[in-house]
Amino acid sequence: MKAHTRRTQESLTPQDALDFLKEGNQRFLNNLRANRNLLQMVNETSEGQWPFAVILSCIDSRTSAELIFDQGLGDIFSARVAGNVVNEDILGSMEYAIKYAGSKLVLVLGHTKCGAVTSACNKVKDGNITALMHKLKPAIEKETTVVEKRDGSNSEFVEKVALLNVHHALDEIRDRSEIISNFEKEGKILLAGGIYDVETGVVEFFDSPRHNA
Repeated sequence: MKAHTRRTQESLTPQDALDFLKEGNQRFLNNLRANRNLLQMVNETSEGQWPFAVILSCIDSRTSAELIFDQGLGDIFSARVAGNVVNEDILGSMEYAIKYAGSKLVLVLGHTKCGAVTSACNKVKDGNITALMHKLKPAIEKETTVVEKRDGSNSEFVEKVALLNVHHALDEIRDRSEIISNFEKEGKILLAGGIYDVETGVVEFFDSPRHNA
């Protein structure tokens, strides 16, 4: 499998880009990696890159997007921050990816047993971690079905908050980036969400309409 070129990237639809990730996760689950010569891909991308997607995921060591979606050099932009939260730098990176580098998909990927989400549920405050935890607070407030043990010791609560946090991030992207919002409205890109299960390796994808819960 070769690295993407401008021509192959331009030929993709946003749905094609999402399907590539779904197919890659299936290969990962079956331990069947695509046949790639990585050194050859280094040469193929030495003059430029044409990634088909930008993925916002957590810094968790178990959630490398290139691995769990079986992608090679030059295939995806990978933005990583604890709790897969949105900030100005992440938004700017996404805008560059779609407007200037031609990516067709924005995926926000959360995961189960997230340490950042668990810490936020426990109201951790410590150094710069405090500001990060504040970005996860909206997802905690949106979760209203759990009425007891609303903290990190309740795994059900943590997983529900992690899911809502992905939806919240997608809403934030639309609200705070006119560039991305317009590209989506024009059908040039897709916004999607997903949750990676750290026990099974499965990514559960879901559509990304505005979440009002």
